[in-house]
Amino acid sequence: MVGKSQIKFIKSLLQKKYRNQYGMFVVEGLKTVQELLDSNFEAHIIYTVGDVLVNAEHMNTELVSEQELKRLSNLKSPNKVLGVFKFPEEKPVDQQGWVLALDDVRDPGNLGTIIRLCDWFGVQHLVCSNNTVDCFNPKVLQATMGSITRVNIVYTDLVQFINESSLSVYGTFMDGDNVHTTPLPQKGILVMGNEANGISSAIEALVDHRISIPQFGDQRTESLNVATATAIFLNEIKRTGN
Repeated sequence: MVGKSQIKFIKSLLQKKYRNQYGMFVVEGLKTVQELLDSNFEAHIIYTVGDVLVNAEHMNTELVSEQELKRLSNLKSPNKVLGVFKFPEEKPVDQQGWVLALDDVRDPGNLGTIIRLCDWFGVQHLVCSNNTVDCFNPKVLQATMGSITRVNIVYTDLVQFINESSLSVYGTFMDGDNVHTTPLPQKGILVMGNEANGISSAIEALVDHRISIPQFGDQRTESLNVATATAIFLNEIKRTGN
């Protein structure tokens, strides 16, 4: 039976300050939990309705009723499994290929999608400014669909990171050079900016190359969603830079 203390602990992990305090986060849904179990992430405890997981016999697993899972869950319709995992050990950023950098991306859905895009396009390192939304936010984790297990995500002072890097910096701007005709190397830093304000002035000052996506449609459209734009830029980088 799930106790009140367990419920209180699980619910506390919905807030970033408690995730950081305990060094743990919550994942819901069979696919994402299974992806994490099959990775190097360490499970603290798994709550499951029935025997639905593969190779979970050595995990700390607790069988619960659907009603108990609903009390633990943050979803309207819980999906059979809820897991509590420990933060992974932070890894250094390998700068032998392309690195994606996010300058204060705030929307959880955008970050989750961008993590999936990194996984799809083989970008192994994602560097986030300290004001970018937490990658262990439950909405971010849902949107990654398990891709978070295959992307090294680092939060840091982005200005310092770029200053200390020897890679060329490609910033995305509305008035930049056409990405389809810009020569792209085999490695570099691609910077994507905030949804409302774009790349900050502090980061803009460090950009070596300003690039953009050409607009073919109605000129009244102001901009692309940051995750959509990331997909286009990464596709072009991988198509021409390798």
